[in-house]
Amino acid sequence: MDIKTLILALALGNLSLCTALFFFEYERSKRFGLSTWALAKQCQAAAWLLLYLRGSIPDLLSVPVANGLLFAGVALDAAALWNAVGRPVWRRFLLPALLVAQTAFAGAWLFDAPAPVRVGAGALIVAGFFLAGALALARRWRHNSLLQRFLAAGMLVLSLALALRGLLAAGLADADGQGAGAGLAETLLQWLGFGVLYLMMLVNSFGYLLLSRQRLQSQLDLLEVQDALTEVPNRRGFYQALAPWMALARRPGMPTALIILNLDHFKRVNDNYGHPVGDAVLKSMVEVCLRQLRDSDLMGRLGGAEFAIQLPRTALADALVVAERIRNAVAAVPVKTERAVINLTASLGVTTIRADDSTVSLFKRADEALQQAKRDGRNRVAEARAASPLEA
Repeated sequence: MDIKTLILALALGNLSLCTALFFFEYERSKRFGLSTWALAKQCQAAAWLLLYLRGSIPDLLSVPVANGLLFAGVALDAAALWNAVGRPVWRRFLLPALLVAQTAFAGAWLFDAPAPVRVGAGALIVAGFFLAGALALARRWRHNSLLQRFLAAGMLVLSLALALRGLLAAGLADADGQGAGAGLAETLLQWLGFGVLYLMMLVNSFGYLLLSRQRLQSQLDLLEVQDALTEVPNRRGFYQALAPWMALARRPGMPTALIILNLDHFKRVNDNYGHPVGDAVLKSMVEVCLRQLRDSDLMGRLGGAEFAIQLPRTALADALVVAERIRNAVAAVPVKTERAVINLTASLGVTTIRADDSTVSLFKRADEALQQAKRDGRNRVAEARAASPLEA
């Protein structure tokens, strides 16, 4: 494979990615990060196509325009990666950096700088933008996945190799003569540069797609254990968090308390004001409750207007105090919506985990206490019936 064939492979590779992304995004809302990356691939595909046609088209298109598109493509690559890691600070620096790079390269071409100097400058510019993308992936290194670490390390190594190729190419401008040694060195540097760019295309492309898939999978995993409306654990997530404390209850020590909370007459809110208002009421109620809890406490949504609260290392008497505080807070803070100001009350059942408890028996006992609170007139706290002296 010669250099020109490798350039064609770069053009076709980026064009293939553009085509795949077009069909991927055709019938779905575009995420900004993915759209930025798609635009980056379009710029790179156009740049490599113009470079492949060099000699058949005017130099204006095959040199400054082609390289300008290439710079824009790799800059947008870095931008997409920074956006993917949640730090879109690139918006402040992308355009100025790109304008400086474009101006410097166009100036070198207009003033007829030696070809090795232009090639070296172009390689350094591209390496700089790729390095910016590698730094985005390396952010928060200790918390990153192995995939993200691998991609960051791979892009860093390739960026440094491309920068070295740029420095060596610029050094050829100072070489005496153009003998066989200089010609061989130039050929080797071309292979090094285009080889690195081809590998960078593969690493960057497959890496970004794999990261997008990994991020989507993380979001799906989170939805399995988190309530989308209130952003507290759902029933499954709450049960998972409760499991270790169920095991610890079999050991002597401070017990763990469980509170079941239900908003009184919540169905009337949905019936009279609609579900959007009902959703606002639930979110507001959760915020009120969380302000009454410690960082170590956990609140989860069991379904509808019913919630569970886990209080680690909390005796029954203390749990009753916390439940009463929550009840007062809910009643004292009306929810303001566009349609009305809604006053809420809540009924709560309280118990602690016993050594012989299963999840079923624990929640059955707490729910019985909740039902007792409702029978007694609602807007009150009820204590679960003590079955043995162990619960005190």
